Amino acid sequence: MPNLLRIHHAAIICSDYERSKHFYTQVLGLKVLAENFRAERASWKLDMVLPDGAQVELFSFKGAPPRPSYPEARGLRHLAFAVESVTAWVQHLLAQNIAVEDIRTDEYTGQRFVFFADPDGLPLELYEVPHHRTSPST
Repeated sequence: MPNLLRIHHAAIICSDYERSKHFYTQVLGLKVLAENFRAERASWKLDMVLPDGAQVELFSFKGAPPRPSYPEARGLRHLAFAVESVTAWVQHLLAQNIAVEDIRTDEYTGQRFVFFADPDGLPLELYEVPHHRTSPST
């Protein structure tokens, strides 16, 4: 069987393109790779990248229904980002007036994590990883 290498990208559909673009690029700091307006769909597509090369795609589609979150629906539950300091990120998000849940500890790994939401209520997680961590192959 061939091997999966890593997650390449996650795709997000938003209700307000400019608001979500600001959130992902200015608040979370994702770097813009490309931004395109697709006239045939009346839709924006914003490609953003994390330092490790993983990408997030942001789409705008008129009339897209809201995502059910509570009670939790089947399907992708949330998008998690690895960070060196959950505490520093919580302080940053609170300074941006973004509601953040209480910091929790993963009962299996002992690592700290926290949840918050993007402008459309998409659950996002920040998961603290030691900065000295090596890749699984080493």
